[in-house]
Amino acid sequence: MNIRKAKKLAAVSLASVAILGLTACGNSGAQASETDYNAMSLEDLTAAAKEEGKVNSVGMPDTWANWVETWTDLKDIYGIEHTDLDMSSSEEIAMFKEEGKNGTKDIGDVGQQWGPVAEDEGVTLKYKTSYWDEIPDWAKDDDGDWIVGYYGTISIITNNDLVSNPPASFADLLEGDYKVTIGDVSSAAQAQHAVLATAYAMGGDMDNLQPAYDFWSTLAGQGRLDVGETSVARIENGEIAVCLLWDYNALGYRDNAVNNNPNASFTVCIPSDGSVQSGYATIINNNAPNPAAACLAREYILSDEGQINLAKGYATPIRDVELPEEVQAMRIDASQYGDNVNAIDYEKWTDACQEIITYWQENIIPAIH
Repeated sequence: MNIRKAKKLAAVSLASVAILGLTACGNSGAQASETDYNAMSLEDLTAAAKEEGKVNSVGMPDTWANWVETWTDLKDIYGIEHTDLDMSSSEEIAMFKEEGKNGTKDIGDVGQQWGPVAEDEGVTLKYKTSYWDEIPDWAKDDDGDWIVGYYGTISIITNNDLVSNPPASFADLLEGDYKVTIGDVSSAAQAQHAVLATAYAMGGDMDNLQPAYDFWSTLAGQGRLDVGETSVARIENGEIAVCLLWDYNALGYRDNAVNNNPNASFTVCIPSDGSVQSGYATIINNNAPNPAAACLAREYILSDEGQINLAKGYATPIRDVELPEEVQAMRIDASQYGDNVNAIDYEKWTDACQEIITYWQENIIPAIH
């Protein structure tokens, strides 16, 4: 996974929704596909997809979540060519709506919170796939308008050359003497989710964010809060001692840094006292020019092979698939993902996110020493 994709986790803020409304005002009469792809056999769907021969995605570039292997597999197995245009979740939905019946894109990958937005905007084609019963209820809507394919969990990455005793929890972070990097909470969804993770770890939740505010106010007052960019470049350059990142970003950054400097050493862990997880969902354009190929792509993404491809990109597959040993070895031990990892109620997220941004700007930024 790469840093440019962090934009795709943009929070569903009031400003974001407003932008979506402005950019999506062209063709507002998107019509549902007349074909019920859920009623087709997999054999018939595959035949139709092969006949279409291509799939055009948005927000699913080769370098993100190892999509490249999935697109390669679709080409090698089914002869389906692929193109992608990378963009944010809100931009994907806006494009689907603006193009209307003249749709040019087939499938997109959006932050979990944007799945219901896409459904409400009427731009999604319903397709459940043959793996429907294996998808957790929190990771899909009722009709297959959106389905989470993979997810991430807020983690801690530590530069072992700068910190001799890597923290394993938020409580450990409070006891340290190093700076903790969280990024720009006012605009970066990764940082906003890190604040929410702090709330759960410190005894709060989405309805009680004060424990998180107290935590970060303490670090700010101690001069230990770094709100600079959470980039792989800063990590490699030794500018960051400890950082809160999605696990897939932390693992990717770690391996990239070690590949460039074999003497580098990093520890990545899920904080033992609490964290949060959030997924990415595929949405299929209701006016896709290649709808069967888009449905087959979602089918393959949720297959064992597709899920393993995503795991190679450090994401956590939504299905409980057995990963090859060499893939599992790249990842955080599964035992760290326990009961303290919380799924997010995205019906509450917009309000919680706005509260986090406001409190951060008004109280924590001024307290930084």
